[in-house]
Amino acid sequence: MGHRNSKMNPENHKKGKGKFNAEETVSRLYPYIARVFDVYEVQNSGEALYFYGTPRTNSENVTGELWEPLQHFGFGYTLKYELGEYVLLVSPEKKAKEKTWINLVLFIATFFTTMVCGAWMSGADLEIDPSQLIRGLPFTLAIMTVLGSHEMAHYVMARYHGMKASLPYFIPFPTFIGTMGALIRYRGPVPSRKALFDVGVAGPLVGLFMSVAVTVIGLNLKAPAVNPLSESMMLGLGLPPLFVFIQNLVGVTGENLHPVAFAGWVGMFVTLLNLLPAGQLDGGHILRAMLGKKAEKISFMMPRVLFLIGLYVIYWLKEDGFIWISWALFLWIFAAVGHPSPLHDKVELDKKRIFIGIITFILGLLCFTLIPFKPIP
Repeated sequence: MGHRNSKMNPENHKKGKGKFNAEETVSRLYPYIARVFDVYEVQNSGEALYFYGTPRTNSENVTGELWEPLQHFGFGYTLKYELGEYVLLVSPEKKAKEKTWINLVLFIATFFTTMVCGAWMSGADLEIDPSQLIRGLPFTLAIMTVLGSHEMAHYVMARYHGMKASLPYFIPFPTFIGTMGALIRYRGPVPSRKALFDVGVAGPLVGLFMSVAVTVIGLNLKAPAVNPLSESMMLGLGLPPLFVFIQNLVGVTGENLHPVAFAGWVGMFVTLLNLLPAGQLDGGHILRAMLGKKAEKISFMMPRVLFLIGLYVIYWLKEDGFIWISWALFLWIFAAVGHPSPLHDKVELDKKRIFIGIITFILGLLCFTLIPFKPIP
């Protein structure tokens, strides 16, 4: 391996004595490391390998170039500058075992809570006849398809780019739809702006497609006759342009919606919120990938824009604008954390992805309405 001096503990050097076969590991990884890091010494602690040397390019490019090959061999790494020299610390990644039973339990719980809400929307009185719970099944299938497809699109695209992502976690919650949505967890860095864009845009596009499909199906179903109790509250929905367009296309008008069509409305509203270009929302990911660090300015302004929208709805329209005020405050905190940089941050997106990103934000605007919902006594 050229001029490199190797200092390895003989006991750990031997196969089976250490945590890994150091000699075999060095021979596998050295060709990739040498492309971006001029190595002059290697040390083995038994737990990790220490490559001492000089970067052939800037530190960002070193970590970016090494991510894919080291991930392929199951190794993690850290580049440090200590005591006047650079050291690349390479060690086997500890694979965390996924607790999929948690995903399953949350899925079942959310299935139940959304079915309860769906039954209520269908006019069922579960206190008198619990067997009517089955009437909530169409809404459950619709809303979980919309939310689940959104998160699964993120998951599939993340795995495609070699990123570590969990399966979706559904969140059961006593809201008017029985859930707070779903999410997945990412671990480790984002390899490139391309990967950041693909993962960010996949969820909203797939979720919106399913929302449109569910809306079309729901609009072709007869809305159930519901006689609300005197103390209950009904919601009046503000229909976004995309929903109204589908209504006109299908030839259905009116404010009474089948629960399945309502699930489509929820999907559009969720898409809108996720596409807000701020922080680490999907819209924040997409914009960060498209504009690089320049996106921070828009992310900084977005909470303030939402706050002004909320004030406009409250004081000028005399309607409930709390949803925009609350999201403004949420994003104010969320966006302040900043957005982690992808490893290959200097490699810009191609024109095709820029175009898709613009179309995606336009679709998000078509899901916007000033007054999403308001209580009707």
